[in-house]
Amino acid sequence: MKHIFKIIAVLAAISAVWVALLETSTVPRSFTWLLPIYLVVALGCYGLFMVGYGLMFFPTCPQEAVLLQQDIMEAKDFLSKRGVDVSSD
Repeated sequence: MKHIFKIIAVLAAISAVWVALLETSTVPRSFTWLLPIYLVVALGCYGLFMVGYGLMFFPTCPQEAVLLQQDIMEAKDFLSKRGVDVSSD
């Protein structure tokens, strides 16, 4: 629930800054109306960057890979005892 309140607070702050920019003449009006679009594009770029960064530096865990292979073999043995065909043809 705290995360939702944090998101709402950030959205309210961004909306307040946007409305303040609309009311004052510090930024041209034609540019101010495009700020929400720029914000969405910037957030999308940030999201893509974070996904790419996470994929580039994804940790490899050799011990976990061995354990996973053991679990797969146990599952195949269990299923083959139950009469399920688990051949990898």
